[in-house]
Amino acid sequence: MTLLSLKTEKSQGEGVVKAEFSDGSSLVFSIDYLPEGIFSEKDLDFSPGRELSLEEEGSFGFAAACYRAEKSALRLIARAEQHSIGLTAKLERRGYEAAVVRTVVSRFLDRNLLDDRRYSERWIQSRLKQRKLISPLGLLAGLRKRGIGKDSAGNALNEVVDPETEYTLLLKYLDKAPQGKNTLPLRVQLKREGFSSAVIDRYFDEI
Repeated sequence: MTLLSLKTEKSQGEGVVKAEFSDGSSLVFSIDYLPEGIFSEKDLDFSPGRELSLEEEGSFGFAAACYRAEKSALRLIARAEQHSIGLTAKLERRGYEAAVVRTVVSRFLDRNLLDDRRYSERWIQSRLKQRKLISPLGLLAGLRKRGIGKDSAGNALNEVVDPETEYTLLLKYLDKAPQGKNTLPLRVQLKREGFSSAVIDRYFDEI
């Protein structure tokens, strides 16, 4: 297949190019998704009329697929904060190949468009504003259920829930917890729910 023309699509963003081919097809892609050295927008390595190898054709096709997946990912991020595992699942459900999704998600992580810890912190903050029965253990379990790793979830919890916030959470937990359904001593119950010893001691010192 012969490359007939290359044209930058500045209205689509920096580094976006439209390529037209001898079979009547065309592709729009970001040069960031091409293998290093295969094409440079600056020096136009691919001159019009050049015959493409099968490998080069494949590289153009892969870059175009990544660009389409990237646009889908950006629309999802515009609606709400995403995390890497969640975004991966959503893109795969939209029919993008695993290799394409991995490439896009990796690039988004590098560009700080995705940050699992940032997502976790914002998720915890939103839950703290609710009136539901929650505890540190419940917050961690909720993050793990969403695919956040144990360490990332724990770090986010430590960042958001300072001792004063944790104490307020403990008081709300006790206010919302069903009465008479747990035969464990209260200290043990609170410890199992992930409350720290310091905050538990403070509660018993103040009652």
